[in-house]
Amino acid sequence: MCGIAGIVGARRLAPGDADRARRMTGVLEHRGPDEEGFHLDDQAALGHRRLSIIDLATGQQPLCNEARSIWIVYNGEVYNHADLRSELESRHRYRTRSDTETIVHAYEEWGDRAVDRLRGMFAFAIWDSRRCRLLLARDRLGIKPLYWALHGDRLVFASEIKAILESGLIPAEPNEERIPEILATRYLSDSETLFRGIHRLPPGHQLFFENGRVRVVQYWDLPLDPPANAGEETSGRGAARTVARFRDLLEESVRLRMMSEVPLGVFLSGGIDSSVIAALTARQLSRPLETFSVAFADRAFNELQYSRQVADAIGANRHEVVIDEHDFFGALPRLVWHEDEPIAHPSSVPLYFVSRLAREHVTVVLTGEGSDELLAGYGKYPRALWNWRLGGAYTRVVPPAIRAVVAGRIVPGLPASAARYAKRSFLAVPHTPEAAFFDNFAALPLAAQRRLLSPRMSALATPEAAYGPSLRVFEAARRLPLLQRVLYTDIKTYLVELLMKQDQMSMATSIESRVPFLDHVLVEFAASLPARWKLSGLTTKRILREAARGLLPREILERPKMGFPVPLGRWLRGGWGEAVREVLLDRRSRERGLTAPAEIESLLAAHRAGRTDAADAVWSLLNLELWYRTFVDGDGVQVLPAPVRAVAA
Repeated sequence: MCGIAGIVGARRLAPGDADRARRMTGVLEHRGPDEEGFHLDDQAALGHRRLSIIDLATGQQPLCNEARSIWIVYNGEVYNHADLRSELESRHRYRTRSDTETIVHAYEEWGDRAVDRLRGMFAFAIWDSRRCRLLLARDRLGIKPLYWALHGDRLVFASEIKAILESGLIPAEPNEERIPEILATRYLSDSETLFRGIHRLPPGHQLFFENGRVRVVQYWDLPLDPPANAGEETSGRGAARTVARFRDLLEESVRLRMMSEVPLGVFLSGGIDSSVIAALTARQLSRPLETFSVAFADRAFNELQYSRQVADAIGANRHEVVIDEHDFFGALPRLVWHEDEPIAHPSSVPLYFVSRLAREHVTVVLTGEGSDELLAGYGKYPRALWNWRLGGAYTRVVPPAIRAVVAGRIVPGLPASAARYAKRSFLAVPHTPEAAFFDNFAALPLAAQRRLLSPRMSALATPEAAYGPSLRVFEAARRLPLLQRVLYTDIKTYLVELLMKQDQMSMATSIESRVPFLDHVLVEFAASLPARWKLSGLTTKRILREAARGLLPREILERPKMGFPVPLGRWLRGGWGEAVREVLLDRRSRERGLTAPAEIESLLAAHRAGRTDAADAVWSLLNLELWYRTFVDGDGVQVLPAPVRAVAA
């Protein structure tokens, strides 16, 4: 795991570009604290920060081929590099034992299609000086990040946006047209970022920069054809073969991701995903596995009893960290700097703390990320599908005038507990994908945005702005059955944001995280399965539950999903609510002109009084304001005001 950065010109680099590349690379020290390296020539300045995992002695970067004409800087791990090496070393002379050198020789051998042969997580830049051409590539699922920008006839790239800004070539200008999407979905689902002119390379894509022109090409996608007969049987011998095949692929994925010359452990929450990964990892070790868990001091939001049960069942050494609201809000501003964009989910903060704990013991961790999107693990999937099916019948049978009365009068008049659910059902939600699948689950739905944002910003809050990019992904999968279509969309959008959270929070502590559920061979097999192997009635992740029998205690396999809830709403009703209010309503925020101060004041008061749960909305708005201050205003890492009771004390 590393950090990469560079500047490549269509012609000679400008004076000072070498120094710019050095500054860019230096900003990424947390991604690679072990070593720093550079390659400089007339047209390219490539920088690398190394976190040593494989080939500790000779795996330094940038690395070149035998003729010194092809150079690479690379972040990630290629787990099948030994197999590829046995195929390549008869025609290429190796000088190291690293997977990095295998990528170089694979490019020499197979050109731009070399990426098809790689199994793993990666983001790399190959400078081909013979052709004066730069190739950027990102892994299929987007586990490793890669960003780029153009400045005249030069292309600037890096593992993190802050490194591009450090070049001084690209200003930190807000991409305000994309704020409605950030507030609604928590992420941007295409190649743009919240910085104008800075782009992310999408998962499964390559970028070619040659003669001053950029060309982006997709090399991989999830299957877009309806599942064939694979796994059709859900009982009997055929079903057993399907479950065995899934288990074999998952075990292989775990085994591949144990490739390391440094200590390795597992993030363990006590849920089925991380528990299965921990159990499979423990079986392949000759010593006790190291597991790492995080919880909140608030006992209602503490799952340590489950992670302890799993760790004890598999004979692991468990390590735990418990954090409180002061830890949470104290770390938040620095984590906004690490994330580069507003933090999507409050769970990013405890992820940082468990990563910091793990770094005291290991350098590599395996995680359970990705299973929910792959195998329909969230509770929203059965709810959304039933809501859509009932809504279709309701729309066909009930006249529009009656539907309007139900939505406008009857649903709001229901008792509070019933109205809370009815407002998100087909009785009140239009039967459109953007309403049923996106706005219905938004952190800040469009109606709330139009109320809370300033007139200038609320004019931007249109369905196209908030949900257009996600809808285009949804439409691209129109041939798939409905559940597969929703999963495809989440894998291409929501999951990418979760993976960025995983990358940035772990790399903030210089630790490498690996995701066995997202091995592309396993992903392609799971995508080929009929929906009932994923969602069977109200049972989620059916095939994983069956494959895990005998690995884990029954109560772990069968307990309801808890996710990783954060007591943010409770904290915002206490002293931290006033601290957040001070940020959202101070002179600086008012002069920025993004929000409507009176509406923000009203929202905070309603939350404090318990009349509404505004935690998601407040979280999104707070992170957006901290992002502006950190990057756009150029003030660096912020400090939140102390909570009221701390001041009083």
